[in-house]
Order: sequence, then structure tokens, then C-alpha cells
Amino acid sequence: MKSPKKLPIHKQIYELLRSHIIDGVYAEGDLLPSENELSNLHGVTRPTIRKALDRLTNEGYILRQQGKGSIVKGKPIGIGILSFTGTTSAIGRENLITRIICGPELRKWESAFSFNITSRENEAGCWYLERLRLVYNEPVFFDITMIPNINMPKFSQQKFENNSLFDILRRKYQIEVLGGEQQLKAIRADERLQGYFRVTHGTPVLQLNRKIATNRHGFYFYSQVFCNTERISLYGTF
Repeated sequence: MKSPKKLPIHKQIYELLRSHIIDGVYAEGDLLPSENELSNLHGVTRPTIRKALDRLTNEGYILRQQGKGSIVKGKPIGIGILSFTGTTSAIGRENLITRIICGPELRKWESAFSFNITSRENEAGCWYLERLRLVYNEPVFFDITMIPNINMPKFSQQKFENNSLFDILRRKYQIEVLGGEQQLKAIRADERLQGYFRVTHGTPVLQLNRKIATNRHGFYFYSQVFCNTERISLYGTF
């Protein structure tokens, strides 16, 4: 298998600026350096800088105004479970704890949460991962993720504890989320979810089955997310 290629320069600059906004180096209302300043700083052309800024604009991190420049809006609003940015980016790393329950381990497919998979996906097997995620120290999400084992070298060696899966896929494998399908339904907590969420028998829980499209042609990954909305509500876009 081929090793993942190094990120293009405009994506490297995007990642850097994005991390600075998330980490508070640039606060809401601050101005980013101008295109000329960023171009000189990174030794690249203005069109390269513009690509990075366009992406930050599209994802809601900055607002670009003619005559003023790039104004920082901060982290995209929303809890993230229904957004492209992912839970870590939307909530903030300091407010989210991710505990690995199982994996990642290579398995045969048993199902894809009611979605159909291709013969190629089935032959390749999948990386299986279970996580429990706490928001402000409250257990809110339990998720199961299955990713086709197609050009995913050293996936089991990545550090998933308290890290964003979307960030790992983007930075290590250049896989970016483009959209997806969601199936939502309300269920009652079984014994396992009672233990994870610390709720009583029969407590309502939201279940999301998701098929997530990426920038790799024909490459999808699948997740089943259980949400404890007793104290924290969900909102956002997908």
C-alpha cells in the first residue's frame, strides 16, 4: 500500500490557521494577517493563501469583508454530532473527553447499520472502533465507527484517545467529509447504554445511523451514534 501523501501547502496553512482559531490564538473579532502578510510569512503565492482562507470561510471560522480583511468568528456553532466539523471542533477539545472502549481493530463486516456496502468494501474488511465521549464530564455520546480498510496504512497505530477522528482522517489520510445520510430514531437505553450514560432502565436515547461520504471517490465510512440528550441538546447542520 502507498503511504499517504503530504498535505498540499494550502491545506497545511488551513490546518495551522484553523488550529490557531480553535486554540484561541485568534479570538472572536480578531483580524487574521492580510493575504500579503500570510503570503510573505509562509513563502507562498496569494492564490495559495486565498484557498486556505476560502475554506475557513466556508466552514464558518472566519468572515471575509472587503476593505477589512478576514475577521475571526470562532469555532463553528453547534454540538458537532450533526455537523461537518466533528464533535471535537464544535465543542472544543478542552470540553470533550474521548474514551476508547474497543479498537481500532480489523474485522469482517457483519452489517453497516442498515446501509449497503460494496463488494470491494466487504472484501477489504473494516476498521472497527467504539468510543464513549463526555461533554463537560457528562457521558453524552457512545459511537461505533466502521471504516473500510482501503489504503489505510498504520490506522491502528493512530492515537484516538482524546483526539478527533475527523482530524486524523484529514491530516493522516487526506480524507475529508463531504456529506452523508442519517437515519434517526428514539430508542430506550439497554443495559450497556445504561452503564455508559449512567441512566435508569428505559431512559430515551437518540440513535443515529450514518453513512458518511468523503472526497475519496466511492469511499464511505459508517457509524452508529447513541446520544444521551437528558442534559445536553443537539443542534447543527449535516
